[in-house]
Amino acid sequence: MRGLTYKNIWKRLLDLIGAISLILLLSPILVIVAILVRIKLGSPIIFTQDRLGLNGEVFTIWKFRSMTNCTDENGEFLPDEYRLTRFGKLLRDCSLDELPQLWNVLVGDMSLIGPRPFIAEYGSRYTSEQMRRHEVRPGISGWAQIMGRNSISWNQKFILDVWYVDHCSFLTDMKILFRTIPIVLSRSGVSAENHVTMPEWANSEPPVDDLSSK
Repeated sequence: MRGLTYKNIWKRLLDLIGAISLILLLSPILVIVAILVRIKLGSPIIFTQDRLGLNGEVFTIWKFRSMTNCTDENGEFLPDEYRLTRFGKLLRDCSLDELPQLWNVLVGDMSLIGPRPFIAEYGSRYTSEQMRRHEVRPGISGWAQIMGRNSISWNQKFILDVWYVDHCSFLTDMKILFRTIPIVLSRSGVSAENHVTMPEWANSEPPVDDLSSK
């Protein structure tokens, strides 16, 4: 299954089968995590945010909440590092906060495998080449995730994401899927150095070597 036939037909069918199967299989974990979030962090249990998806369309991503709502004297949220609790960090380290995105896959906003969706505010900062990452549905895991996750730079992520768009196939997706499992279990690459996840992207990094084939 390769090329446009896989991207346009089979990939979506496999996403539906996979999302339904995983929701049923992981439903006890979903319930337990939801209860723990409610106890540890209160309401809401689900964190939502606008992200860019297929063809640059905005959609709402679902995640388990991992931070408090603490604000400063002006009512502004404190920096992430002050709001991320030990429990929230555990959720992120184990990627349990990402599980509600199975719903995004089910309704067609996302795929199981594809470039990670970035916040909608970044939309105006993309170059035309970087924007190509939106030629496929964003994914829960992707090529950039198995090549370094948040330990690599923004520019490296874009190179890897565009490479995936050009090489999307059943075999590539299976490779990503099976390489994702040990990465999640080892909790590697969860955050960039000295950051909770990644620094804000300003599209000002110097060019980097092409890492797509490594």
